[in-house]
Parts: sequence; C-alpha cells; structure tokens
Amino acid sequence: MVVLGVDSGSLSTGYGLVEGQGSRLRALEFGAIRNPASAPHPERLFAIQERLRELLRKHRPDAVALEEVFVAKNARSALILGQVRGVVMVTALAEGVKVSEYTPNQVKMAVTGYGHADKAQMQQMVKLLLGLDSPPTPHDAADALALAITALSRRGWDARVPAAGGRS
Repeated sequence: MVVLGVDSGSLSTGYGLVEGQGSRLRALEFGAIRNPASAPHPERLFAIQERLRELLRKHRPDAVALEEVFVAKNARSALILGQVRGVVMVTALAEGVKVSEYTPNQVKMAVTGYGHADKAQMQQMVKLLLGLDSPPTPHDAADALALAITALSRRGWDARVPAAGGRS
C-alpha cells in the first residue's frame, strides 16, 4: 500500500509518499511544493494542485493523508489553510484516491508512541521508521511523511474510491 501524506501550507506544502509492506516502511519520494510569497494566492493554489496531480499520477497512491484542521489564532491564516486543504482534497478525489484526516495527537502517537512529541522527536522517529540516513527536511516533508506513516498504521479501511466523472 502507498500513501501520500500532505502537510498543507500556501507557501510550503510538504508531501511524502510512503510504501508499506507488512511492517516494513519505505519512503518513495518527499519534499515540499514551494511558492513565492509574491505570487498571488490563486496562483499558489494552482501550483499546489498541479504538483499534487503529478505526484498522484506518477505514484498512484492508495490514499492521501491530511492533518485535521486546528483552531488558528489568525482567521486569515485559517482561511488560507482551508483553501489549500480543499485543493488537496479535490485533487485527490478527482484522481480516485480516498482522503483521510488525522489529528496532530494521532500522528504523534502513531509515529512516536507519545501524543505530545516535539518536532525534533517526530523527525528522528520518521528517520528511524523509514530507514533514512538523516532526518527528512524540510520539516513540512517530515510532517507529511509522518501523516503517511499514520495512515499506514491504520490500514483497516478501503482506500480506493471512484474518481469524479465515473473514471476508475
């Protein structure tokens, strides 16, 4: 099973593809979709959608994993994050891939066994679980890999859904 984890952000959207075979996990690809701060917001959303579409078509994952929305102190930031998440969800569903959401505590528990782990602990555990030589960077990619690991640890669901427009 292959899962694409996505850590949503308009300037930097992390992604991480993880393949799970039994208890063995392997990172297939990870990184961040970076947008210039000077780019208009609609262009940022479009760039995120286009790169995600490329990743979905290249790797054909069984699922996309996102972090559930948190309560933001800044309403504008929350709105922008919601728009990015919407682009991720619609792009995945258009490619026939189920989207699952996880709370930050679920991700921390799945990766470290501790629901209040800090970023450094998370990066170190992602490194160990995936057999990487060093902790994954940028941190957005590490968070996305952690989301994919979480989804793979909770495999009891059917990950494929029919694509929009009747494609399969």
